[in-house]
Amino acid sequence: MAEPHPKDSLEAATRAAHGLQGLSTELTSRVPLLLEAMRAVGTGLELRATLDRICETAADLVHARYAAIGVVDEAGRGLSDFVTFGVPPEEGRETGRPPDGHAGLLEALSHDPALVLLPDLTTDPRAAGFPPGHPTTRTFLGVPVRARGEVFGNLYLAEKTDGDAFSDYDLQMVRVLAAEAGIAIGNARLYEAARQRERWIDGSVAVTTALLSGGDADEALSVVAEQARRLAVSTAGIVLLPTGEGGLEIVAVSADDPTALLGAVIPPESPVVRALLSGEAVFVDDSGSDDRMVTGLAGRFGPNMLLPLRNGGQVLGALATPRAPRARPFTGAERTLAVQFASQAALALMTADAQRDRERLAVYEDRDRIARDLHDLVIQRLFATGMMLESAQRTSGVPEVRTGVGRAVDELDVTIQEIRTAIFALQQEPAETLSGLRIRVLREINMASVPLGFTPSHRFLGAVDTLVGELTGKNLIAALREALSNAFRHAEASRIDVVVDATATLPDGRDAVRLSVADDGVGIPADGRRSGLRNLARRAESLGGASWFGGGIGEDGGGATVVWEAPL
Repeated sequence: MAEPHPKDSLEAATRAAHGLQGLSTELTSRVPLLLEAMRAVGTGLELRATLDRICETAADLVHARYAAIGVVDEAGRGLSDFVTFGVPPEEGRETGRPPDGHAGLLEALSHDPALVLLPDLTTDPRAAGFPPGHPTTRTFLGVPVRARGEVFGNLYLAEKTDGDAFSDYDLQMVRVLAAEAGIAIGNARLYEAARQRERWIDGSVAVTTALLSGGDADEALSVVAEQARRLAVSTAGIVLLPTGEGGLEIVAVSADDPTALLGAVIPPESPVVRALLSGEAVFVDDSGSDDRMVTGLAGRFGPNMLLPLRNGGQVLGALATPRAPRARPFTGAERTLAVQFASQAALALMTADAQRDRERLAVYEDRDRIARDLHDLVIQRLFATGMMLESAQRTSGVPEVRTGVGRAVDELDVTIQEIRTAIFALQQEPAETLSGLRIRVLREINMASVPLGFTPSHRFLGAVDTLVGELTGKNLIAALREALSNAFRHAEASRIDVVVDATATLPDGRDAVRLSVADDGVGIPADGRRSGLRNLARRAESLGGASWFGGGIGEDGGGATVVWEAPL
C-alpha cells in the first residue's frame, strides 16, 4: 500500500495551518471535525472508493445535502467522470447521462478552476444546462482539487441542510479538505496505475502461455481477442487480418454477439486500414462520428483503440477494443499499455506459429521415414515372400496346396496395395488428408461396416487425391455409398472389395478414375429392381463416363461387381 508523500503531507499541513491562523473560535472548534474528515479521506487506495469517500466526508463536514466531484479529462476540455453523493438513485436515473463539463458552471470551473461561493446558484449567469430531473439547488460551493500539482477536478457542494448559505468558514474547511483529498487521489491514482500495469502484464503472460501451449491458429486469435476485451474493459475484442485486396477482415471476436461482426471487411481505402498496415495505432473518441470509420459497424461503438499487431517491421494484422457509445474514453495510460500488449501478442502469435511449423516439420519427417520404411523394407519383403510362394506353387504336385498357395499370393497382393495406399496417405499434407478423396472413401467404408457386420477391404491405385477433381470425387463418393447400400440390403455378402483406380483409361483413351465394388453375395437377380444401378449410370454419364455390373468374387464368379468410371 502506497503512503502519502512526506513533502505533500507537509505542504498540506502548512497550508492548513496558515489557513486556520487568526480564524474565529467557531471555526477553530470545528478543527477536530476537519481532522477526522482528513483522516477519513486518506483511508484506502481504490480511486473510485476514494472519490465516494471524499464526497460523503465533505458533505458531512459542512452539512451539505449534495456533493460531487467532477474529474477533468486528460485534455482539460471537459469531465471524464462525475461522482455524486446525496442524489437518490431514482433521481440519478431521471437526469440521464452525467454532466460532461461542456455547459454551464461546470464548464467554466473545468476550464478555470477557482473557489466559488454562491448564495443563490440560480442567479449566476453561468448556471445553465441542468438536465431534466436535476435536484433543485440554490446555495453552492466549489473548490478545485489538485493531485500532485495538477488539477484533478472540482469538488462541488450544494444545499445546506439547515437552509442557510455556505459561509466563508465552510469554504476554508473545504479548502483544507480538498488539499488532503488531492493527496489521497494522487496516491489512489498511483495505486490504480500500478494495478492496471500489473493486469496488462498478467494478460500478456496469459496470452503467451495460451498460444505456446498448442492449438490451431483460429484458437490463438480468439485468445488474443478475449484477453484484449477483458483488459481494456471494452464491449468487444476484435482481431483483424489483411485480405488479398488490401483491406482488413474480422476473423476473431470476443463479444456478446460475435456473429454480427465476424467476416466483416474494412476496405483498403479506409484511412484506418492504411494507418494500421503501416504500423500506426489509431485512437478514436467516438466511432460513430469519426470520419475515419467508414464501415456501417462503427455506429455501434464509442471510444475505440485500433492497434497494429506488429513485430519488428512485420504487421500481422490489427486488434480493436471498442467500448459502448458514450462510454468513458481511453486514458493515456490505457493506450500505452494496450500498444505494448498488442506488440507482445504479435510476438506471441509469431512464436506460436513458428512452434507449429516446427511441430509440423517433425511430423512430416516422421511420416516420410515411415513411408520410406514401408516402401523399402516391408513391401520388398512381402514381394519377395510372394515370389517364393509362387515358386512353391509351381513345384507342388498337390492341387489343394497349389490352390491354398495361390490364395496366399492373392492376399499378399492385396496387402501390398493397402500398404501402398497408406504410403500415399502419409505423403499428403494434413489439410489434404482431412478432406481428400481417400479419407472420404475410407469414411464411407467405415460407416458401411456397422450395418454390414464386417469392414470391406479397399485398395487405391494412383494418386487419387491429386488426380480426381472435386466434382468427380463427389459423384464417386455418392456412387460408392449407393453400391455399399445395395450390397448391405440385397447381396447377403460376407466379403466386399472396394477398389479406386486413378490410373484407368476410358475406351476413347481418356484418363479416368474407376470405382469397383465387388462382393461374394447372391448376385443381382435378373428380374430385380434396377433403380440404384440406373442412378449410378446417370451420375457417370453426366460426367462423360459409364457404369455397369458383372460377376462377383464368390466361388465360380458368384456375387456381383459394380463398376463406375468417369474421366479425370
